[in-house]
Amino acid sequence: MNFNKAAFLAAYGNPDQLPVSDRVEIVFAGRSNVGKSSLINKLVGRKLLAKVSSMPGKTATINFYDADGIHLVDLPGYGYAKVAKGEKERWNKLIDAYFSGERDIGLVVQLVDMRHAPSKLDLQMIEFMIEYEFPFLIAMTKSDKLNKTEYRSQKELLKTAIPHGDQITMIPFSSVTGEGVEQLREIINNISEEI
Repeated sequence: MNFNKAAFLAAYGNPDQLPVSDRVEIVFAGRSNVGKSSLINKLVGRKLLAKVSSMPGKTATINFYDADGIHLVDLPGYGYAKVAKGEKERWNKLIDAYFSGERDIGLVVQLVDMRHAPSKLDLQMIEFMIEYEFPFLIAMTKSDKLNKTEYRSQKELLKTAIPHGDQITMIPFSSVTGEGVEQLREIINNISEEI
């Protein structure tokens, strides 16, 4: 699979706008400011494919990218406190509509900031994926911001803090150093080859 061929397709802000799923979708989920856009850009080897913002809560739509025959799907980040209640409800309806539709979800990449314990919303999302049997893994982002001791302890913490953590694939990831990029590409490649 050629990740460099990735191109922006469309952004949808309303559940009624979501297109019919006609190919495998690799979904990126996580709280606001966890690094979804940076991860997507690093994955496809492009700096500006997904818009990176220093302000959390900027991705208010579900963004679709075509990547050599599969779709990369960037969900709005959750948990940003400064977003109006009505806007949060719209995001929730949009995400619910996405997951409850008949979609060909090959993998959900759940992003969790490696520097911190998973948030209540992170855990709810992980439990949701376990309950509804969505294939998923966890990308532990911002791994470059930890020293060696913190890195080891946070890796162990996340294994115990996340339900069934010892059975979930967890990949330390850094959009700065590139840690985890090849491992994630290989997993996505394997999914695309099964099509």
